[in-house]
Amino acid sequence: MRAAFRVGLTRDFLNADGVLALGDIGLDLLDRANVRHEFLPGSDAEIPCEIAEQYDALLVLAPRITAQTVGGCKRLGLVARFGVGYDTVDVAACTQNDVMLTITPDGVRRPVAAAAMTYVLALAHKLLIKDGLTRRGGWHEKLNHMGMGLTGRTLGVIGLGNIGRELLRLAAPLEMRHVGFDPYVSADEAAAIGVEWLELDRLLIEADFVVILCALTPQSRHLLDARRLGLMKRTAYLINVARGPIVDQAALTQALCEKQIAGAGLDVFEREPIDSRDPLLMLENVILAPHAIGWTDELFLGNGRSACQSILDFASGRVPRHVVNREVLEQPRMQEKLRRFTGRSGSGT
Repeated sequence: MRAAFRVGLTRDFLNADGVLALGDIGLDLLDRANVRHEFLPGSDAEIPCEIAEQYDALLVLAPRITAQTVGGCKRLGLVARFGVGYDTVDVAACTQNDVMLTITPDGVRRPVAAAAMTYVLALAHKLLIKDGLTRRGGWHEKLNHMGMGLTGRTLGVIGLGNIGRELLRLAAPLEMRHVGFDPYVSADEAAAIGVEWLELDRLLIEADFVVILCALTPQSRHLLDARRLGLMKRTAYLINVARGPIVDQAALTQALCEKQIAGAGLDVFEREPIDSRDPLLMLENVILAPHAIGWTDELFLGNGRSACQSILDFASGRVPRHVVNREVLEQPRMQEKLRRFTGRSGSGT
């Protein structure tokens, strides 16, 4: 009799009371298919191999998947990452050990793009500053804080992928000029979606709002360093809803303190959580969020359903849609893992 297909969910989906902290994440898809799933027994920052090997698939929020996690795993075939970032996953080790990695671009597309647009609007209208004026009785200081109209301004997007393109769709009614940089997108491809492709330095020189939406890779770490931040207009704003280390945070803090740029909207930081003594927390021209600006019911349900669908595909011997390390699919042992479940209806028996 074929062994039951088992799915392990990392325990950080639960709050202290053992209840799903993120609300509905689409686990009903697994329930309806009779796919057995359970939460991992521990709250390890890194999933141990001896735990990973008990499952065919893992649904992972924050814990790291390392070479030690997947090394020697004969059973594990899928890591379904809840989100699109996978800097916490050793992708090469997954490939070497015949484990697919999937992400959830459909779930994050609209919520994260809307979050970036929220920062654009809030910074343009100096929302945080004006909120502070009202609360502290500075009503008559409002003449000192004129906002920036968006019509005709330049929106620069670093990363023209799934979320970047959605942001440009959301921004279309505002009649801004759209420019973008992405080394994996050609100028012709950018033009087809209504974006003027610019080299990164030129984008930074010309944009009124610079929005970071690229992945964190060795090539993008500190992509915006002191030199590049120095290219931005003094009236420009920087928005980062991708990953903190893409920006040199010390250089950004200096640029903000010295008013080299007008302000920033930051959902991510080089080290998370941010230190309570970090000077960024004292600045009036920065809007901060705890890596959660895009957290909505829409985001969590979309991410969960996408991840669960990847699991169901694998449980039926099908290749999931959003596989990151597609080269693993050519490996004989990976093909054998898929064949184990080919034709399976999704039953947990």
